Amino acid sequence: MSTTALAAVSRTVTGKGSSRRLRRLENLVPGIVYGGNAEPVQISIAQNVLIKALEDEAFYASVIDLDIDGKKQQVILKDLQRHPAKPIILHADFMRVDAKTEIVVNVPLHFVNEDKCVGVKMQSGKIMHEASEVEVRCLPKDLPEFIEVDMTEVEAGTVLHISDLTLPKGVTSTQLALGEGHDLPIAGVKKPGGPQAASEEGEEEGGEE
Repeated sequence: MSTTALAAVSRTVTGKGSSRRLRRLENLVPGIVYGGNAEPVQISIAQNVLIKALEDEAFYASVIDLDIDGKKQQVILKDLQRHPAKPIILHADFMRVDAKTEIVVNVPLHFVNEDKCVGVKMQSGKIMHEASEVEVRCLPKDLPEFIEVDMTEVEAGTVLHISDLTLPKGVTSTQLALGEGHDLPIAGVKKPGGPQAASEEGEEEGGEE
């Protein structure tokens, strides 16, 4: 389990107008902390501090030691609203976690050894990524920063699915728990001159006519 620290301040004035003033005049990000046995708490976090934290990929799949007015509690980031055109955060949602209660979190996938992939080096295929993260369920102590996908032995024409992942002990896939038909693809190696390539070539030829 990866943990990180973050400082916040509680706020009593809420609403769209208040949130806009926080962002515009004080460079703060409005947010909320909810879950557990306590009431939801409205908070604000320094914009630059939160943006800095978000630069670390592990932050998205970490248990966060959130300090609110000097009182610490453990949370995870559940939702983030970004401005569509500006590099600012509009709102952040955090959920309290308990050591004995399982949590559901999206964990990044790390594709490794792509330069050594058999399907690419020996068979002239092309690696295709279908997913960048997977949703898992686990206790906070078992939460991984990322899940590694070794592409070394993947041959051209092969598609990897969620069921092909090696999940850490105590971690399960929420998708696989839904049953047959939810074993989604995460990556694969396309054969050279395969159906997709042939289709593209046909379109090019048709365009020339």
